[in-house]
Amino acid sequence: MARVTLRIGDELLRAADRVATKCGMDRSALFRKAIQAYLEKERFRGLERRERKAYERLPDDFAEVNLWEGVAAWPED
Repeated sequence: MARVTLRIGDELLRAADRVATKCGMDRSALFRKAIQAYLEKERFRGLERRERKAYERLPDDFAEVNLWEGVAAWPED
């Protein structure tokens, strides 16, 4: 595992230490989890941007959507 040097404000470091202690992990584990969560969030943001651009290029055809909604509807008893 690589070792990195990180500059962080004193108040943020104290808050991170409190959370790490509360969660039963060390500071490094908390930072790893935080970075992993951030990267995952960014990955989803990228996917959402790609999806949005795709819909801008080829918007839904509401006539087709309405047709499929009728086919997918459950019959009422």
